[in-house]
Amino acid sequence: MMDGRDWAKFLLPYEQAVEELKVKFKTLRNELRSREEYSPIEFVTGRVKRISTILEKAKKLNVPMDQLEKGIEDIAGIRIMCQFVEDIEKLSELIRQREDMSIVYIKDYIANYKASGYRSFHIIIEYPVQTSLGMKRVLAEIQIRTLAMNFWATIEHSLNYKYKESLPDEISERLRRAAEAAFLLDKEMSNIREEIVESQRLFIDKSNLVSKVLSDIQQLYFYHRVREAAQFQLKFNELWESDELWNLSELSAEIEAAIARAKRESAKGQS
Repeated sequence: MMDGRDWAKFLLPYEQAVEELKVKFKTLRNELRSREEYSPIEFVTGRVKRISTILEKAKKLNVPMDQLEKGIEDIAGIRIMCQFVEDIEKLSELIRQREDMSIVYIKDYIANYKASGYRSFHIIIEYPVQTSLGMKRVLAEIQIRTLAMNFWATIEHSLNYKYKESLPDEISERLRRAAEAAFLLDKEMSNIREEIVESQRLFIDKSNLVSKVLSDIQQLYFYHRVREAAQFQLKFNELWESDELWNLSELSAEIEAAIARAKRESAKGQS
């Protein structure tokens, strides 16, 4: 099985692909949020398969050592977690529209879940990596799951490792029941999706407004408006302690007006 290859060099393009893809999907998430759009991406992880795992999979699939790059499609793997099942289709559509990667094929284990109960949406892509020797196209697998699906799959993976993929019938049955429970949880969350998203949006809006108010107060200190800044800080503290944050917008507008006055006075002083 071993062919004496330099595994560190062999895995380098895959490691580069994983790092680049993680950055790209995290950037996509942040870009959507900055546009005040809903992002289907909750968080992103990635990994390159261990050498021992690659060898085990090659043996299981009868992949010759000189065919690893084409015969094993998930040496590089990206996992994207979503809050809701509906987010998976939305995200898969965004991936289909990208021009920096090409889809080889899709495996939908949500519509066609495995007998074990495993649910996930897999996209095999071809991704171009720019190396010191030129451009190299590598295969990578993108797994898209809900948080509930990922929790279940992580437990199943651990148990399969322990029992060498020969799970006792009792554990297999319990896992199947747990998979159904996770699926029902996802369905229930979808039923109240709008309420959840709205609550999260309100939380983010409040957090952003708090950050803006405190940043603007610091700006007043920059313009040497110490007394005004201190007064606004006291007002903010009172609102925070009384939890009357609905007044934050009004306070923010007052601080913005104070900054505008400070800028005008500063410009006059310099002319």
